Amino acid sequence: MEQYFPILILGLLAIMLFVLPARQRKRMQTQAKAMQESLTIGTPVMTTSGLHGTVAALGATTVDLEIAPGVVATFARPAILEVRKPVAGSDGIDGPDFGAPGSTGGRPADGTV
Repeated sequence: MEQYFPILILGLLAIMLFVLPARQRKRMQTQAKAMQESLTIGTPVMTTSGLHGTVAALGATTVDLEIAPGVVATFARPAILEVRKPVAGSDGIDGPDFGAPGSTGGRPADGTV
């Protein structure tokens, strides 16, 4: 029995190094595909390169993202990494709305920069 112990250990290591990560990769691919298929026009997203935009149009294998007002770029669907929360602030810019009356934080009240 002791002579088979090293073979048994190697077998367990093979399972841990190859089978388990493959299952996790497959699960992540399934989740990513489901997210990409659930995209709708107007959804804020982030690409794999970190670019934030809003879905402007959908193709079979592509997504058009509006990355600035009037600027639309086309990406492959797999380039969409995650769906983001809707933009905070009424001016359409991420982060605090500096122009809102009574807002706190950001620029000093006296207007100096």
